[in-house]
Amino acid sequence: MPSSPYHEAVWEALPGNLEPSDWQARLRFLLDHVRSGQRVLDLGCGEGRFASELQRAGAEVVAVDVAEEPLRRAHSANPTLALSLISAEGEWELPDAAFDVVWAGEVIEHVADTAGWLSEVRRVLRPGGSLLLSTPAHPPLRRLGLALVPGAWERHLDPRADHLRFYTRRSLRGLLTDFRFEQLQIRSLGPPPLPRVLLAAAVRSRF
Repeated sequence: MPSSPYHEAVWEALPGNLEPSDWQARLRFLLDHVRSGQRVLDLGCGEGRFASELQRAGAEVVAVDVAEEPLRRAHSANPTLALSLISAEGEWELPDAAFDVVWAGEVIEHVADTAGWLSEVRRVLRPGGSLLLSTPAHPPLRRLGLALVPGAWERHLDPRADHLRFYTRRSLRGLLTDFRFEQLQIRSLGPPPLPRVLLAAAVRSRF
């Protein structure tokens, strides 16, 4: 399948071997929720840093992205990773109910068709499987600051930027509930009252 020219351009503009934002904290969250032997889909794997750590922890990992450039970088860093290109739109070439865990680190905010994306997450997760994700936080004080600081709102919502969605704890909880995820746990990463990141763990309902 062809990769997304837009996403290829985004990745080609980024220098290689960048440490993911909040790397250690997000890695601890991920490893706290994944057991050795589980089959994990790293959805939007980038350069494969999280996938490699999951593999090292004993998980069976499939790492996928919508652009070839991050997959080339991931393979160069760790040739043992199972890497695949998936479509940015429509169904993924992945089997139904194939994974115990789906990890999407800093991905959902880039997704145009959120409903279609979550439908695919549900499809590839086994019933009772876990969705783990992180996304930038937008608590009330940050939203107030964006409204009050001249130019801040326009910079944050720059139409040329690659962040398409902006989540609060409430909106993320509502979205995951609507798609029949249960046992939701959402916490903030970073000092209050301006946390940087939302960390969410949820279980796919059986029906």
